Amino acid sequence: MKIALLQMNSVSDVAANIRQMTELAERAIALEQPDMLVTPEHWNWAGGSNAQKFANADDGPGGVAYSAARALAKKHGVWFHAGSIAEKTTGNKVSNVTYAFDRQGNQVARYAKIHLFDITGPNGDRYEESATVAPGREIVTYQAEGLTIGCAICYDLRFPELFQALAARGSHVIMLPSAFTLQTGKDHWEVLIRARAIETETYMVACGETGSFTTGAGEKRFTYGHSLVADPWGHVIAKASDGVGITAARIDREYIERCRRQIPVAEHKVIGTARMQRAAE
Repeated sequence: MKIALLQMNSVSDVAANIRQMTELAERAIALEQPDMLVTPEHWNWAGGSNAQKFANADDGPGGVAYSAARALAKKHGVWFHAGSIAEKTTGNKVSNVTYAFDRQGNQVARYAKIHLFDITGPNGDRYEESATVAPGREIVTYQAEGLTIGCAICYDLRFPELFQALAARGSHVIMLPSAFTLQTGKDHWEVLIRARAIETETYMVACGETGSFTTGAGEKRFTYGHSLVADPWGHVIAKASDGVGITAARIDREYIERCRRQIPVAEHKVIGTARMQRAAE
């Protein structure tokens, strides 16, 4: 399977973001002929005020962002792991949700981000995702042409237990649409992605936002970009340049199996398994 990553610079304009996504997708399809497309976290909306975020959140099935992604998958006959969108909920918060579509445009997965980004950055910027976003609770995988695809989003990357759970469910590839901050990304992005790939012996497909967006208070914030694919040995096999653009890599099922035969981590696992319980007894 060949996967193309669409590195975007999303802003507080849904129509502009959909145009940007569509243009990148069309370019990737023409140049790379991929089997699957991936977009970043927050590809339909970034920045603005909380009130604007709620007002422009997608309706999910039937919403403009959902429909644009679904239609593109169907039009071009490609799989589409549609990053994440801000989606309306029944409460006073939105959900940060990934949708995946098959070649016919059928929805095959929905994943809501579990770990929410409530941190203070190195430059003092405060991020409080939980103030506007309701967390997900479900671990999600789906099947795509003989591969098991695991779902994660951005800050999830820092919680290896999620990736171990995805590996235990048979994942060959783990998707990580992201909007990593510039401050944390330059130090943590690549090293964490490579670590998760090595630990789980899966391909990590990490598609990021790049460039800046403006908050409701008029403050500019910057995302790191550097979308990349790491293989099960931890090698970076594709990486985007700075700025909006595309990169692509092939998933080799046999290489996954070879890495797992060489270092059978799953077979050697003790902590949290019945083997440890028996040893304790």
